[in-house]
Amino acid sequence: MQLDVLTLFPEWFEWFQTQRHVRNAVAQGHELRSFNPRDYTPLSGGQVDDTPFGGGAGMVLRVDVMDKALRGIYGQDPVDLRNQRRVIALTPGGRMLDDALVDELAAEPAITLLCGRYEGFDERIVQHFASDAISVGRYVLSGGELAAMVVMDTVLRKQPGALGHADSALEESFSQALGGDPEYPHYTRPADYRGWKVPAVLLSGHHEEIHTWRRMRSHERGVVGPTAHPPDPESGEGRRTGGVGGTDIFGPMSESTPRGSGPDPFGPMSG
Repeated sequence: MQLDVLTLFPEWFEWFQTQRHVRNAVAQGHELRSFNPRDYTPLSGGQVDDTPFGGGAGMVLRVDVMDKALRGIYGQDPVDLRNQRRVIALTPGGRMLDDALVDELAAEPAITLLCGRYEGFDERIVQHFASDAISVGRYVLSGGELAAMVVMDTVLRKQPGALGHADSALEESFSQALGGDPEYPHYTRPADYRGWKVPAVLLSGHHEEIHTWRRMRSHERGVVGPTAHPPDPESGEGRRTGGVGGTDIFGPMSESTPRGSGPDPFGPMSG
């Protein structure tokens, strides 16, 4: 895959490329490049933006500058370029990035990411040069660079050989292997800390039971949905059931702890 980014701050991506999984992807033959539209602007003083028609605060990236930049990099009309590769404008109003879209992008041979700044793009850039408009969330960043890194990171870690273990990307949050649910909770040593015990099934060595337990915990998280303040599992609410027959054959996620020991960090267990 050739993964390009157009940004006014290409030096920011030097750090991005130092990450191990990114280095692994590059070693597997994937190519990461960054370009600065200022290097292609037809305007004096490196100008790339201008005030918005109709008034208002901020500055808007000019369509003629982006036209020159894309022509200079790829040697063709940007209107035609989007038929040759995915050209993605990173904008808050775009299609929301999710695992299904990441899988789609990870299969592409070539992607170009356009980073907005200031008040964003002249809309004609999005309309005529971009094949897609993508958002990483319903909030506003000061520029598209962090969003570009999010897209690049999610796409590159899907590439064979990028992660240290071949199975690392299989059972991840929202993956097909987990039915689109969030990933199950993880534990490591010590097995008992301040009375907070690791679920016994994870220490049992029974791989089939562990797999079942993890899938049930993952599905529970999917049913509950996002929550910023998990309730106390000892709040008295009824235990949510899972699996065939409505009974969790593995019991609670962890052994009981004294009241007042704090909320369960892995989400509610009752519905």
